[in-house]
Amino acid sequence: MTEMIAGVQIPDSAMAKDATALLRDVATQLVYDHSRRVFLFASLRGQRDGLEYDPELLYIGTMFHDLGLTERYRRTDQRFEIDAADEARRFLGSYGIDGEAADRVWNAIALHTTPEIPLHMAPEVALVTRGVELDVLGMGYDTITDEQRAAVVAAHPRTGFKKQIIASFAEGLKDRPHTTFGNVKADVLAHTQPGFERMNFVEIIQNSAWPE
Repeated sequence: MTEMIAGVQIPDSAMAKDATALLRDVATQLVYDHSRRVFLFASLRGQRDGLEYDPELLYIGTMFHDLGLTERYRRTDQRFEIDAADEARRFLGSYGIDGEAADRVWNAIALHTTPEIPLHMAPEVALVTRGVELDVLGMGYDTITDEQRAAVVAAHPRTGFKKQIIASFAEGLKDRPHTTFGNVKADVLAHTQPGFERMNFVEIIQNSAWPE
């Protein structure tokens, strides 16, 4: 039976169901509920803005976007967004989806913490960011109705979300602090890890091997 939340149909293809099962298997309830809310908020924003997008690609992008925070998929040598984007590309490839379509999902995930740039890209890329910004930062809070917001949160509660998502970010980043250089996740480590020192762009320029 088709699942509807806040007027949004949850994709129910075999690929979408497998994506849901994968996330259920490796992620916490917090990350699962967050990812589903991101899909719903992204879809509602897409409807509001009259965007044409592929719901299944959007679903994979939103469900996988924090996969790099999970114990199974996180690495220590690159940004967590890239961990997730790479796994999404592999997953899509197993269903015969590659090329430009897979690129859209990879970009949507890899850029979801990079302000502004995704909003000028393909709808799926922009909407993953819109959904994340709404759920995590409250940006665009009033672009959907109170009724829509209530329906989404009723299906996927936000109990203790603000505190817990910061802790989840910190856990997924603590072993690779260097990957936060130049991105918003440096703020997480500065808030949660005593002694964390940000890499400084100006100091890197000044201390490089170039004599002048």
